[in-house]
Amino acid sequence: QLQLVESGGRLVQPGGSLRLSCTASGFTVASHGIGWFRQGPGNEREGVSCISRNDGRSYSAESVKGRFTISRDNTQNTVYLQMNDLKLEDAGVYYCAADLDPSAVSAQHLCVTASEFDFWGQGTRVTVSS
Repeated sequence: QLQLVESGGRLVQPGGSLRLSCTASGFTVASHGIGWFRQGPGNEREGVSCISRNDGRSYSAESVKGRFTISRDNTQNTVYLQMNDLKLEDAGVYYCAADLDPSAVSAQHLCVTASEFDFWGQGTRVTVSS
């Protein structure tokens, strides 16, 4: 059974850090494009950071560049999102998603094309508040 499980979301103060985890089962993260998306209150879903299947390169949206980092631990079959210097506008539900298509797709394309992803996790909530 293919599954993605996110964890790590919690309440954090502005300027704080969090690391979200996305653990896969039924497939290997090393062989697929993985993306982190978020949806804040009243906002559309936004691609945050993605990592490609073919070359392992990553891409982060301008809104989080320099603060968020996506990484992959193949031994744990898990993709992480390290979030530093969190801002109020970073609050929302964070989802990870997997692209099962074997064709080569860039990380940037993944992050701006949510339809590329074949299935999604249930999400983990990040609250940023003082």
